[in-house]
Amino acid sequence: YHEWMKSEELQRLTASEPLTLEQEYAMQHSWQEDADKCTFIVLDAEKWQAQPGTTEESCMAGDVNLFLTDLEDPTVGEIEVMIAEPSCRGRGLGTEAVLMMLSYGVTKLGLTKFEAKIGQGNEPSIRMFQKLHFEQVAVSSVFQEVTLRLIMNEPVQQWLLEQTSHVEEKPYRDGSAAPC
Repeated sequence: YHEWMKSEELQRLTASEPLTLEQEYAMQHSWQEDADKCTFIVLDAEKWQAQPGTTEESCMAGDVNLFLTDLEDPTVGEIEVMIAEPSCRGRGLGTEAVLMMLSYGVTKLGLTKFEAKIGQGNEPSIRMFQKLHFEQVAVSSVFQEVTLRLIMNEPVQQWLLEQTSHVEEKPYRDGSAAPC
């Protein structure tokens, strides 16, 4: 993960600043401990299934995150996705990861509104979220980002549950990790 985030392209696409390894560890620790953050690591399933005994780290493709940002409204979540591994881009992993996180947010956390803040120049990400029924609600020239929103009304929720009906929550192979 730390190696990925050294990429100037990823920094630009994710509006991130480079961190030291120690800062990266501190951030990861806070993500594990904080109740207002949820992260799923995206794995390359083809690689994972093709090579028994393969480590999770060697199959990592990126991550998808959900932040509970509005203390006044606990039904709102901000979602973001990063497919960092270049060989995994353009294969639908980002779309699948966002769908699974949306489903998790709705079914496990009771969320009904989602926002995505994306750099104005990140056209592939903007198109992906629009394909997932997000609508543009704001543009910030100061931060050079677009805010997209998805309201989880009945038809959208039904569509989401249909899209993720194949998803099954399972523990890791070794059973040592807890979900989210």
